[in-house]
Amino acid sequence: MRQTPLRSAYENHGAKVVDFHGWALPVQFAGIIQEHQHTRNKAGLFDCSHMGEFLLRGHDAAAALDRLVFSDMINLRIGLCRYSAILNDQGGIIDDCVALRLSEDTLYLVTNAGPLEEVDALLSGTPGVENISDDTAKIDLQGPLARDILLGAGFEALRTMKYWNGAAMTWEGHNIVVTRAGYTGEVGYEIFVPNEAAVPLWERLVAHPNVAPCGLGARDTLRTEVGYPLNGEDLAADKTPLESGMAPLVKWEKDFVGKAALETQRDAGTHSVLTAIRSRDRRAPRHGFDIKQDGTVVGRVTSGTFGPSVGYGVGLADLPRDLSKPGIELTAGPRDMPIETASLPIYKDGTCRKKFDA
Repeated sequence: MRQTPLRSAYENHGAKVVDFHGWALPVQFAGIIQEHQHTRNKAGLFDCSHMGEFLLRGHDAAAALDRLVFSDMINLRIGLCRYSAILNDQGGIIDDCVALRLSEDTLYLVTNAGPLEEVDALLSGTPGVENISDDTAKIDLQGPLARDILLGAGFEALRTMKYWNGAAMTWEGHNIVVTRAGYTGEVGYEIFVPNEAAVPLWERLVAHPNVAPCGLGARDTLRTEVGYPLNGEDLAADKTPLESGMAPLVKWEKDFVGKAALETQRDAGTHSVLTAIRSRDRRAPRHGFDIKQDGTVVGRVTSGTFGPSVGYGVGLADLPRDLSKPGIELTAGPRDMPIETASLPIYKDGTCRKKFDA
């Protein structure tokens, strides 16, 4: 397994390490539920250094990305982040991604670990594209206390940073990039640092009394409670943005790979839709469970877990459009567990969009 620059730091905190897309990553430290609740109430620290990062300099590099995604990356304003997906010719999702406009001529692209080689192959032949993944560590601090903790650690530039914004800055002499974003639904920041700064930053933050190291387990329960999809489970190369809850984000007026296939699917209107579901008790709908209505299979669970913050099972599922509205009673799994469709986010008390006084 590949190891992140923080692998040695895990041993000091009792991490249980697993193989995640070929990377040795912690699945938990103190325990998934404890880490989940700590993130919701204080601040959780996550190693996300397995993810991919690219610098795209100049118009040609930005145009190459713009053609691969359904969003407008050319006109993205400086300091703003934009969520999108890289598509294949059939309109399927190779990878969901986030781009940040660092400057007038530079985009910072963040991708997932699983499809990284494929994304690199699509972009690498373009002048101005640099894959900096091997030299970059990514550390996420998530939770209602994250901003104050980072301000106390010398990140003064974050004092006025708005949700879904980001910027290049320095910390302890290192050139870094920070976005106010994350995968938990809480106030949070994603910090991209050179490998040599990863351990010093991790140790500085984890030493704070309100910070707990967290693993993939809590990351999964947190993201499922707010309905954030996971590439490889909820998103896949044979599923389009229209099937994946991204239809409102598609810029139909621009040209992009897979557009013709999406237009055909849009006009037919018969595609399934990724839909939030919840159980009636602590039992969780699980990935791959069939979903039934009146005994007939109508869909499939793509991801599901117990939601520690809400006290019942939560998940996402592929369902027909007429069953995608909230409040429809269904069953899931071999024992016909009662479930119902829900609105997103299922956990509604997150504070990711909180406004701060300067």
